[in-house]
Amino acid sequence: MEKTTIYQEIQAAKMANKKLLAILLDPDKIVLESLDSLIVKINQSPATHVFIGGSQVESNILDDLIIRIKQNCVLPIVLFPGHPSQISNHADGILFLSLLSGRNPDYLIEHHIKAAPILKKTQLEIISTGYILIESGCETAVERISQTRPLDRNNPELVLHTAQAGEMLGSQLIYLEAGSGAKQAVPLKMIAFVAKNIQIPLLVGGGIITLEAIEKAYQSGADLVVIGTAFEKDADFFNAQIKL
Repeated sequence: MEKTTIYQEIQAAKMANKKLLAILLDPDKIVLESLDSLIVKINQSPATHVFIGGSQVESNILDDLIIRIKQNCVLPIVLFPGHPSQISNHADGILFLSLLSGRNPDYLIEHHIKAAPILKKTQLEIISTGYILIESGCETAVERISQTRPLDRNNPELVLHTAQAGEMLGSQLIYLEAGSGAKQAVPLKMIAFVAKNIQIPLLVGGGIITLEAIEKAYQSGADLVVIGTAFEKDADFFNAQIKL
């Protein structure tokens, strides 16, 4: 029997209205000595996926990090890369991100060209993802590194049209991102507007720092919520129960 892919599982969850949750780990912020206790916290959480990556990963622990997580965690590990150097064949899949909200050709296609021959040599499941950065009240790492401006949080029509263009171009996922450490999360009305008008799964992340905010993102139409900073700051973030 053929194994179900990560993307097929995300699609099936969307059809069943089962909400998914990814914990995003930045290798630059991980202390390997405390990784075992962090993995315990992940296993105790309602997470369904582990995303690994960052806008600018400077450490060289990516392979070791993934190997050690896999030893004690059965969740799918998906790369969330900001650069072709952030590729590891030890992961299960990769979000092949195209920054649709920006006009920097490096993040629209150039980095993808550099990554293609590397990915061809791996067994990673490649998931094409339209990545849309939303204004969040401060300059985020994505904005700084990509040298692109986020889309206006008060212009949901432009955000929707960008998402629809990504869908028409063949993106398998749309990711609305406020950015790491964002002061404001993606507006709930914007999530709802986009969710109702695209057919592919919708991911939402950035600035989501409470369980209530996760629930509201789900209620607005997000199929998968990504949290990073909140979990980085408090590994006991999920001690309170949340229905998924």
